[in-house]
Amino acid sequence: MRYMLIIHNDPELHPVPGDPGWDELMAGYAAFSEELASHGRPFTGDPLNDPSTATTVRVRNGETLTVDGPFAETKEWMSGYYIIECDDLDQALAAAAMVPSAKFGSVEVRPVAEM
Repeated sequence: MRYMLIIHNDPELHPVPGDPGWDELMAGYAAFSEELASHGRPFTGDPLNDPSTATTVRVRNGETLTVDGPFAETKEWMSGYYIIECDDLDQALAAAAMVPSAKFGSVEVRPVAEM
């Protein structure tokens, strides 16, 4: 079964390039990806740019409305994701606990609906 690991970070706590901890964080993500691959678990994932780069689209009464910025203003923002293949939810939760950003943010685990 596929699970999406949705990574949320608090920008006040998340290191950025040049900050102490940035290289360690990136090394942690490389190690996490290697760990998934070493167990033969298919996965995909990418980081996302910060919410200031977002555009939200809504269609109301046939009219397309766009707003610069994210869907909702929140302290934490979605900063990346993985979609991983796991045997069950427990395995997906164990993988989520290994995501480096879980140390200062959160990782939402959600099954992918198979259509």
